[in-house]
Amino acid sequence: MSKIGLFFGPEKGSVHRAAEKVAAAIGEDQVDMISVNNATASDLEKYDKIIFGISTVGKETWDSEYSNTDWAKFFPEVSKAAYKGQVVAIFGLGDHITYPEHFVNAIGRLAKELMKQNVKLVGSVSPEGYEFDDSEALIDGQFAGLPLDEDFEPELTDERIAAWLQSIQPDFGF
Repeated sequence: MSKIGLFFGPEKGSVHRAAEKVAAAIGEDQVDMISVNNATASDLEKYDKIIFGISTVGKETWDSEYSNTDWAKFFPEVSKAAYKGQVVAIFGLGDHITYPEHFVNAIGRLAKELMKQNVKLVGSVSPEGYEFDDSEALIDGQFAGLPLDEDFEPELTDERIAAWLQSIQPDFGF
């Protein structure tokens, strides 16, 4: 069985903690955790199965230059990778109270880019049980990945991760 590449960023925050929970639930021996801060397209090409962990920055950051963030540097690498039918799932952190009109938008931006590639995107999640006004992550009425809100709903994270991992398990084989 090949390892799963779990690409996440930023480090040392909510996304990192969620990535560690995902890796622990799958089995740390089955997952390579890779910070997007220094990852390249060739790193993506090493894995048949990829999980991305991404955060959505607030509107004040979108309205400014943020080219120095981990994902701003890594996003072009996502587009450069030569995908060969990889299976991909996404989880994303967002804040549904402070940013209800941009809730987990980064999931949607990443999913739309991956859909242009030759990947099998799995792990969509129903918006039922989430409170928000709008989200770019909604594709065909479903979140294109797992939304997590560590700011205002941390008590739901473990349960949401467990259910999501169960839903992607047939495609990931862990």
